[in-house]
Amino acid sequence: MNIGETAKASGVSAKMIRHYEKVGLFPEALRTEASYRQYTQQEVSTLRFIRQSRDLGFSIDQIRELLGLWQDKRRPSRQVKALAQAHLQELDAKLQELTAMKATLAHLVNYCNGDDRPDCPIVESLADERQVTNKGASPRVRATGLKSGRA
Repeated sequence: MNIGETAKASGVSAKMIRHYEKVGLFPEALRTEASYRQYTQQEVSTLRFIRQSRDLGFSIDQIRELLGLWQDKRRPSRQVKALAQAHLQELDAKLQELTAMKATLAHLVNYCNGDDRPDCPIVESLADERQVTNKGASPRVRATGLKSGRA
């Protein structure tokens, strides 16, 4: 299969296939005499595995590890589970951060009059110098300087 056919069969764009080859996640394809990339059905399966892993938010390094585990038919499932559990914890942390960001933005939107006046707590908060010193704070504190409650 050429790269276009492989992209269609795997659901991974030709550009991403080339990228995965470049970063070493996916082996470089064999080439025809005319230098066209050629892929096997097994490589299409590998690309599907990569795509589905990306769809679940796994990083390139995590996918590299998952690929090794997938290809090792004698691997203990506890290794796969440990990797997935670690990723699940990362997703939980990201979800908490997104929830805090959403609350901050909702708070700011609630207090912006949205009329013809120029004052706006959204842009004022984004320009607030306190953000520079609150880098370790939650997104709500970073964005508004508020720890809780209303302004």
